[in-house]
Amino acid sequence: MRTTSSAGLPTGRIDAGEQAANVKSAATGQTCIDCHGAGGNEPLDPTYPKIGGQYRDYLAHALQAYRDGDREHALMSQQAADLSDQQIADLAAYFAAQPSRLRDLRGAHDN
Repeated sequence: MRTTSSAGLPTGRIDAGEQAANVKSAATGQTCIDCHGAGGNEPLDPTYPKIGGQYRDYLAHALQAYRDGDREHALMSQQAADLSDQQIADLAAYFAAQPSRLRDLRGAHDN
């Protein structure tokens, strides 16, 4: 029995996700790594999220929403437009498997 994500996707493959993260999108000419950085933890711009170590299902849901037009972003909507369910599952598996540099905002505004 194959398991799927809560997003209804097939099982993601980390190695395939790593390869996909380095493929330039036909729509934007960018790779995932170009904007989110190595392992998804070194964004090109501070307004871009760190996605390394993020929950797999969150990443999958977000990519599906960008692809399907339920979530809009000038770059990400185009970037995700042609992704298959398997590619989304693979990308989510890869970035979720990366070391996390995520943090919450507790104390971020203390002086």
